[in-house]
Amino acid sequence: MPLPSDVPPVGRSLLRDDVYRRLRDAIVDGTLRPGEQLRDAEIGAWLGVSRTPVREALLRLEGNGLVVTQPGRSTAVSEIDETSLRDARDVVAAMHTLAVQEVAGRLSAADIAEMRDANRRFAEAIAAGDAAAALDSDEELHAVPIRVLGNRAVEKVLEQFGPIVRRAELIRFSDDGHASIERHERMIDLCERHDGARAAATAFTTWQSLPTATESR
Repeated sequence: MPLPSDVPPVGRSLLRDDVYRRLRDAIVDGTLRPGEQLRDAEIGAWLGVSRTPVREALLRLEGNGLVVTQPGRSTAVSEIDETSLRDARDVVAAMHTLAVQEVAGRLSAADIAEMRDANRRFAEAIAAGDAAAALDSDEELHAVPIRVLGNRAVEKVLEQFGPIVRRAELIRFSDDGHASIERHERMIDLCERHDGARAAATAFTTWQSLPTATESR
């Protein structure tokens, strides 16, 4: 087979990252539920990989707060902890607020259209009771200012703390996400008018509206 000889092999890190993303998404979307035991051999068989990238992924997920490990005993999907959720929500809110503040004046017409389309699909998903689709559309909408900002430090912080918040958002969108539709639209309108201060304030309110257990009682 005439394959080029000067192309470097696929790095082991790509496999490790893919396993991490698959497990992260399975936890966020509820495929793997809180308290469920995570056995590396079973996960490896499920994903068709060896135990090594699974173990590395589980270590990263523990760092994200999505799994808990008792040395020599077991690894399980973490419960949604009130304090961890509140802390993560506040950090995520700050990052998205910063992004909107910085880019509201330079989002292109295509960027605005992408955000509006995402919010339209978000509204359709909420109306249909499809929390998973709503979560995906919500993430696509908020990803636009982050992408335009292009701040790798912000992206890394969101990569660390975003999954914790997304687990709670899925629960919220399962109950009711109608208020978020209006908040999204207001934020988009303000961005289109290059009103960075008020757009950022709306973004902050949107993220801070996600309740923790205590705040929801």
